[in-house]
Amino acid sequence: MKRDADFDELARYRGEWMRGEGPESDIVISTRIRLARNLADFPFIRRCSDEDRLSIERTVRARMESLTDQRWKSAHYVDLEPLSEIDRQLLVERQLISREIAESDGSRAVAFDAAEGYSVMVNEEDHLRIQVMKSGLDIKNTWEQVNRIDDMLEEVILYAFHPRYGYLTACPTNVGTGLRVSVMLHLPALVITEQMDRVFRSMQRINVTVRGLYGEGSQYTGDFYQVSNQVTLGHTEADLLALVGDEVAPRIIEYERKARQALLKNNRDDLHDEVSRAMGILSTARKISSEETMHHLSKIRLGISMGLIEQPDVKVINQLFLQTQSAHLQKLQGRVLGTAERHARRASFLQHHLAGKDDATWN
Repeated sequence: MKRDADFDELARYRGEWMRGEGPESDIVISTRIRLARNLADFPFIRRCSDEDRLSIERTVRARMESLTDQRWKSAHYVDLEPLSEIDRQLLVERQLISREIAESDGSRAVAFDAAEGYSVMVNEEDHLRIQVMKSGLDIKNTWEQVNRIDDMLEEVILYAFHPRYGYLTACPTNVGTGLRVSVMLHLPALVITEQMDRVFRSMQRINVTVRGLYGEGSQYTGDFYQVSNQVTLGHTEADLLALVGDEVAPRIIEYERKARQALLKNNRDDLHDEVSRAMGILSTARKISSEETMHHLSKIRLGISMGLIEQPDVKVINQLFLQTQSAHLQKLQGRVLGTAERHARRASFLQHHLAGKDDATWN
């Protein structure tokens, strides 16, 4: 494994989950499946000493390095403790680590592949958080890949497992399979037509939770919403995969499609005007915040998906969603920026890329 990563280079490219491809990709940004696992020989993280956390990290790293599969040999392994705040935030923005592990203390790490299709967090809420991300609605392939990774790790790591209760986890709701199935959706039409409260209520009735772009506790930014199963205890992997992949995601997709059709039928001119205004603001603003940027990019992405505008390509918009975030912008600029300067550089970056130019000619 490579015990480092080029964060400047990382900031220049879209992550796997922002490719803008795959099934239902006009609405579904990505599919993510996460497994919570703990080592049998150590207490849960909240009861770990600093020495325990260090021992867990060293044990996991050594066991990963013993794996002969090429996917592990070419993977990056990053010690999070000495990283700068910006570098940790960059990994959060790319969905490779959670905000919780970025903001915690003590020995902790993450392993991820060059394509950013998977990551394994070490010493988050559980000793291991294994996750696979794919663009679009792709439950089957995402599950198959995360299951293979879990099997490989279980060959060299003794997990905490009870024959009756299943995999043991720090949070009781994760006990059993330790499985969290998440789908990230772009739902601007439901927001515009003020139907999101109805969606929230219907999800709560079937034990599905709705979160923002960066998971638990994050705000609903840019009309992005993550839906996932709320509990795993008492449910099989097949149950949870079917709940999110066959029942929840298709239902929300249908709601959004109907809302988009209604907007086109009843408010086409108003919607086209909103999309055009969003493009105008992003193309001419001298200063702009991350929140306002996300709001306007969301409108443009909707306009592209509904055929109201042809340019830019949706992949460019997806990349701008990512690269206009605070840490990405500062890495691309090559220095720490204050709030006012970030707003100015973000505006410049947007104008540059919406005009079809690339990173190399932006400064």
